[in-house]
Amino acid sequence: MLRAVLLGPPGAGKGTQAAKLVDKYQIPHISTGDIFRWNIKEGTELGVKAKSYIDAGKLVPDELTCDIVTSRLLEEDCAEGFLLDGFPRTIFQAEMLDKFLENHNMKLDLVINLNVPAEKIIDRLSGRRICKNCGASYHIVNIPPAKEGVCDRCGGELYQRADDNPDTVASRLKTYDEQTAPLVDYYKKAGVLGDFNGDQDAEALFGEIVKAIG
Repeated sequence: MLRAVLLGPPGAGKGTQAAKLVDKYQIPHISTGDIFRWNIKEGTELGVKAKSYIDAGKLVPDELTCDIVTSRLLEEDCAEGFLLDGFPRTIFQAEMLDKFLENHNMKLDLVINLNVPAEKIIDRLSGRRICKNCGASYHIVNIPPAKEGVCDRCGGELYQRADDNPDTVASRLKTYDEQTAPLVDYYKKAGVLGDFNGDQDAEALFGEIVKAIG
């Protein structure tokens, strides 16, 4: 049983840790992006509402985002826990999540906050290359392909995502810090925040998280 939230800037390694946690604790990895896409694809009432905002180029309101996420938490596969990724993003969302959990006799076990220096994240993301064909991910220094610009897996062309250039990454980090700093304080006061050094070997980091979960 584990009910947790995963916090961390883009490029902090949340995806790697999420995969390990989901495998170890056999809980669903709940990403807001995935839930939104599923609801929109299935044409659910909440999905139709969300699509109307997205199509208009507007942010989906906090209330609707909370409704979409909490409806997912009521599904059977979440009975033994869940790992939330990308939610909550604001204090309002955190408060709504707390109310929902309290109403269903649940509580968060841990909020996993991955800390990585901004310059390290800029290096990580600006060096990332993605395969246009199969979506495999590489890094020009850390995980280079055998042949420059070519995917080892399928031979597809590798490219740099527009939002992975250094200036855009720096801007994304600034936005993340502005949005998330209050959340870190919120969960620290609640006594459920775990601060972890994300700038270390993935296995060592995972070991620290598992130890904190207990």
